[in-house]
Amino acid sequence: MKKIDSFNDMLQENGHWVMAAGIGEPNSATQIDSRDSETIVFNGSLFETPEFYSGFWVLQVENHKQALDLATKASKACNRKLEIRPFL
Repeated sequence: MKKIDSFNDMLQENGHWVMAAGIGEPNSATQIDSRDSETIVFNGSLFETPEFYSGFWVLQVENHKQALDLATKASKACNRKLEIRPFL
C-alpha cells in the first residue's frame, strides 16, 4: 500500500488526480438487465475471467503518451496489470 499511496500523492501534487476508488471482487457484483419489458437482477459479474478489476483511477492527462507513462508507474506501484481507456 505504501507504493500506491506514494503514487497517489504524486498524482495529486502534479494535478493529474480526479478521483480513484477500490471496487469489490466479482462475486460481490450484481447484474441488472432491463433491455426487455421485465427487469432481471442476479448476482455475479458480467465477465468470467480469472483476472478482474480491483480499482480505478480517473486522471487528467495531456495526451495518450502521458497516460501510458502514468499507467506504467501505476502498474509498478500496485504490482498489477493495468488497462487505460479514454472518456468518450
